[in-house]
Amino acid sequence: MKPAYQRILLKLSGEMLAGEQGFGLDPVTVNRFATEIKEIHDLGVQIGLVVGGGNIFRGASASGGGMERTHADYMGMLATVINSLAIQDALEQLNCFTRVMSALHMEQVCEPYIRRRAIAHLNKGRLVIFGAGTGNPFFSTDTAASLRAAEIKADVILKATKVDGIYDKDPKKYADAVRYTQVSHIEALQKGLKVMDATAITLCMETSTPLIVFDMSQPGNLRRVVMGEAVGTHVVTPSHTV
Repeated sequence: MKPAYQRILLKLSGEMLAGEQGFGLDPVTVNRFATEIKEIHDLGVQIGLVVGGGNIFRGASASGGGMERTHADYMGMLATVINSLAIQDALEQLNCFTRVMSALHMEQVCEPYIRRRAIAHLNKGRLVIFGAGTGNPFFSTDTAASLRAAEIKADVILKATKVDGIYDKDPKKYADAVRYTQVSHIEALQKGLKVMDATAITLCMETSTPLIVFDMSQPGNLRRVVMGEAVGTHVVTPSHTV
């Protein structure tokens, strides 16, 4: 059975890399994710990866505490590069060739992001990790994922979370929360569903990029999604199904 997608953009939050410790990098968790990512890469799937930085530093939270927002956001971007390098190391120890491309120039540790070069890396079978968000303050890594997916023409965005999809309300607080199997981008915006921020969802809608929100804390779910199994919640345009 062949994978359902040829090229994906995987969005992985920084918090997930912290594992149960809640902060920093948990080597066991990082290595497990790297193993699952390599498994689908070995199927011939081209993978772009955007990693958040919330396990190290969250710009919006620091701004709320009194730090100037632009400075806080740049610090958050640097945190995503730290996570990107950690994932790169774990993948390369598994003999998975990778490139880290940063929206902020830091040539000593990674390549600058250039769209055509990123696509060339993907076509050569390299896994590309996009660091430093969009390179601009006031934009989240969710928006960076939507932007990079559009630029590399990914078939789908896979948003890895600790929840098995999108609910009409917080399932941890409400026992009667209902999980959606599929919604449209505009419904996600209108209903205020906590999928991605509004900028990210709007960009997905404008580019007709489907999004799948799934639980990656469950081993094997990433492969199931890539193989086309009914896992998580699909966010699509009305004329597009995944």
